[in-house]
Amino acid sequence: MPTRKPLLPDVARRTAAWCGVLLLVAGVAAVAVWLCVVLKTAVTPVLLALLGTALLGPVHRWLVAHRVNRSVAAGLTCVALVAVGGGAGYIVVTALVDTGEQIVDSLKDTAQWVIDHFEIAGVADVDDLADNAKSLVEKFGASAAGGLLSGISLIGSLVTTGVLALLLTFFFLRDSDRAVHLAHSIAPRGTGGLVEAMGRRAFEAVEGFMRGTTFIALIDAICITVGLLILRVPGAVGLGALVFVGAYIPYLGAFLSGAVAVLVALADRGLVIALWALGVVLAVQVLEGHVLQPAIQSRTVQMHPAMIMIALTAGASVAGILGMLLAVPLCAAAFGVIGVLRRRYEAGGGSHEAGGDAYGAPGGTS
Repeated sequence: MPTRKPLLPDVARRTAAWCGVLLLVAGVAAVAVWLCVVLKTAVTPVLLALLGTALLGPVHRWLVAHRVNRSVAAGLTCVALVAVGGGAGYIVVTALVDTGEQIVDSLKDTAQWVIDHFEIAGVADVDDLADNAKSLVEKFGASAAGGLLSGISLIGSLVTTGVLALLLTFFFLRDSDRAVHLAHSIAPRGTGGLVEAMGRRAFEAVEGFMRGTTFIALIDAICITVGLLILRVPGAVGLGALVFVGAYIPYLGAFLSGAVAVLVALADRGLVIALWALGVVLAVQVLEGHVLQPAIQSRTVQMHPAMIMIALTAGASVAGILGMLLAVPLCAAAFGVIGVLRRRYEAGGGSHEAGGDAYGAPGGTS
């Protein structure tokens, strides 16, 4: 009996199969994002708690290694988080509030300088724009005052989210030793080692991102603040605080905070000092890109800048500023999982319950 000839050539069938896989993955991802948006009240504290756990994990492990009870160690770590985070937040907010008006006035002077020197036609006077913006803010404030209950509800929601995230961080730290058992108990038979390895690699990526970004942000803020203080740029401490906060949004945050610093220097100290401020900002960015980033994050977060920008854009479209903060660590975790799966595929697809080296992740408990 003659063999039937396939309806489609082999290349077309392979292409169709890959298109089906991509559509399935895209559909699952879309449903997952939709569920996260719908259930954001519950998802947001969990994601924030995971970031907090990744940042504080080394501290908790150090306490446990020194024979401190796991619950006590988790409690002390959370207290340290509240103290350090609250203190840093107070310093940042105070610096921005104290120098905010000065920074805004400098930016307004810069805009007027650009209009005057480049003879831009058809642009309203900066003072008129500022007055219009002020009246708009006043109108918005009046309407917001009418909805006082909505404002109270928003504040209550933020406080609830923060408290819930802190409690979840405590439980995640205390019970982290049970994560391996949980991975093996929920995984299908024969895949416990793979699930454990993927979880370990994803968490290592997030932990590396949080630890490295915080350290880099602190160095950037200190260096730029010192440089602006030497140049006697007004609002140097507030601008340094802005640099620290913006560093958690890769590339975009550093660009915006650095641009604000240069514009303030241009408005208040003139073109020469602005060029010196630009040199300080560029020097810090070169230090970050060529020394700090490769030395601190090269082993944990390996993402192309283009992928980071795409992730930031997608995160902003889904959840605004919060999405931009969460986009890169989540993508780093996803790339870590993909790397484990790729190594498993290259190794021949065998599954090992022991986990560990077969999948590129260490064995044992975290």
